[in-house]
Amino acid sequence: MDRVAPRIALLLWLAGAAVSPAAAESPDQGADLTTRQEQARAAIKHLQLSLQLALGYAMLEAGPEGAIQTCNLSALPMTDEISGAMGAEIGRTALRLRNPANAPDEWEQEQLHSFEARLAAGEPAAAIEAVRQDETGFRFMKAIPMQDQCAVCHGTEVDPALQERIGKLYPADEATGFRTGDLRGAFTVTIPSP
Repeated sequence: MDRVAPRIALLLWLAGAAVSPAAAESPDQGADLTTRQEQARAAIKHLQLSLQLALGYAMLEAGPEGAIQTCNLSALPMTDEISGAMGAEIGRTALRLRNPANAPDEWEQEQLHSFEARLAAGEPAAAIEAVRQDETGFRFMKAIPMQDQCAVCHGTEVDPALQERIGKLYPADEATGFRTGDLRGAFTVTIPSP
């Protein structure tokens, strides 16, 4: 394990350098829709990589319970930090939540139902997105497909001891029972009009 930590630290540094918050600067109000979408995708990629690396490191160091603890303590502060760097609200949401702080608003809920229908119609989950730009501002969502490595904590056969730990940290948890390829949720980006 002593040789693993420096490798993970290097990966974290490289991910930060490759997808820095500067690459996801807040779009100016004159930016076209395509530019805003690209900036939103960059911010989402930064958050996704940051979360994956933090959880991956926790799994290597302390197993699934370490990953659950890291997610509980670090996911929202990490999300807030990236949101602040971009000057937008970035987050994650789902129809079946683990953390009630990630509850979807009305538009997000509509899009999540649409994402499920699109996935059922054969559209690849990784390509499913939604965008809205109107007088209230810019909104963007990107589907989060359930991946193999997520099954330990979100799958159909979560270890009972781990499930008990999840229940203590998230008493209203609904985020288990997913299979690889299911719609786990979505990343969201909101930039209100000035």
